[in-house]
Amino acid sequence: MYIIQVFVQVKPEHLDAFKAVTVENASNSQKEAGVVRFDMLQQLDDPTRFTLIEVYRSADGHASHRETAHYAKWRDTVPDMLAEPRTAVKYQNICPDDQGW
Repeated sequence: MYIIQVFVQVKPEHLDAFKAVTVENASNSQKEAGVVRFDMLQQLDDPTRFTLIEVYRSADGHASHRETAHYAKWRDTVPDMLAEPRTAVKYQNICPDDQGW
């Protein structure tokens, strides 16, 4: 598995628009063959902060995701909505093992 957590802080005036375009991206991403999970979380104590948890079958699945129209739309739409540049951390799977997904 190839796992990425993306951390995003959104300008308060763009919360609804950010959520809409990100839900659209996440929903379409969940249909991709190389995607195991694509979750969007909003922080409770600071609703301007979000985490995207993206689980791919492999790094190739992530590369394919970045070539989709829904990702391109998200990538090109959200920068002006952000309070700061998004950051990401990449992980390898330990437990459950890959068959547990």
